[in-house]
Amino acid sequence: MGINGTEVTKEAARMILADDNYATIVSAVKRGRVVFDNIQKFLRYLLSSNMGEVCTVFFGVVLAGVIGLSDPNSSDLVLPLLATQVLWINLVTDSAPALALGLDPADGDVMRRKPRSLDDHVIDAAMWQRVIFIGLVMGAVTLLTIDMFLPGGLVEGTDSLEVARTAGFTTLVVAQLFNVFNSRSAHASAFSNLFTNRWLWASVGLGLVLQVAVVQAPFMQVAFGTAALDLQHWLIAIAMGSIVLLAEEIMKMLYRLRRRNRAA
Repeated sequence: MGINGTEVTKEAARMILADDNYATIVSAVKRGRVVFDNIQKFLRYLLSSNMGEVCTVFFGVVLAGVIGLSDPNSSDLVLPLLATQVLWINLVTDSAPALALGLDPADGDVMRRKPRSLDDHVIDAAMWQRVIFIGLVMGAVTLLTIDMFLPGGLVEGTDSLEVARTAGFTTLVVAQLFNVFNSRSAHASAFSNLFTNRWLWASVGLGLVLQVAVVQAPFMQVAFGTAALDLQHWLIAIAMGSIVLLAEEIMKMLYRLRRRNRAA
C-alpha cells in the first residue's frame, strides 16, 4: 500500500517517549522549536544577503547611466562589482555569520507561541517579502555609495572608478554584516539579546578584519581589484551599510505596533 505525503508528515510528527517525565516532552518541544527558528534565521540571512547582491548587479547595469557608472576611456559595460568581489562577499558574509546563526540561543518567547501547523512552510510569504525588501535596500545603498564617489551621476564625486567601486563593495559587505543581526528574529528588535551569541560577534569581527585586509593590503588589491580607502570612505561605507539595520528596525517596529493595536 502506498503512503501519501500527509501520512508521512503525521508519522514524522509523532513522538516516541523514552520515559514518563513530562519535562522530557517540554525539553524536546523547545529544542525542536529552537532548531526550526535557527533554520529560518539561516535562510532569512542568506536569501536576503544574496538578494542584495543580485539587486546591486542588476540595477547597477540598468541604471549605469544614471549613477555615472561608466569607463571614460572606453564604451565597455562597467559592472558595479567584479566577479572576484562577489566571490569574496559570499566567502566572508555567507559562511561564518550564517553558521553562527545556527548556534543562536532560544528566544525568550519560544515556549509561549502557539504550535505551528503541519502545513506551515519554512520559507513563507512574509519571509519572501522581507528578503526582497532588504535586498532592495542593500542594492540601493551600495549603488548610492558608488554614485557618491564617481564623477557625474546623481551626486557629483571626484574619485576614480576603482575607489568608488571599492567603497560600494565595502558598503555591501558591511550591510550584510549588519543584516546578520536583523535576521535573528522576524519581529523582535536586533538590539534585544544582543550579546547572547558570542560566535555571531566573532564571525562579524572576522568579517570586518578580512574586509579591511582585502581593501588596504596591496597584494589583496591586485587579486580583488580593490583600491585603498581613506577614513572618510570607510565612515561613509559603514554609515550607508547601517541603513539596512535602520530600515529593518522600522519595519519591525511597525509590525509590533500593528499587532499591539489588534490586540487592543
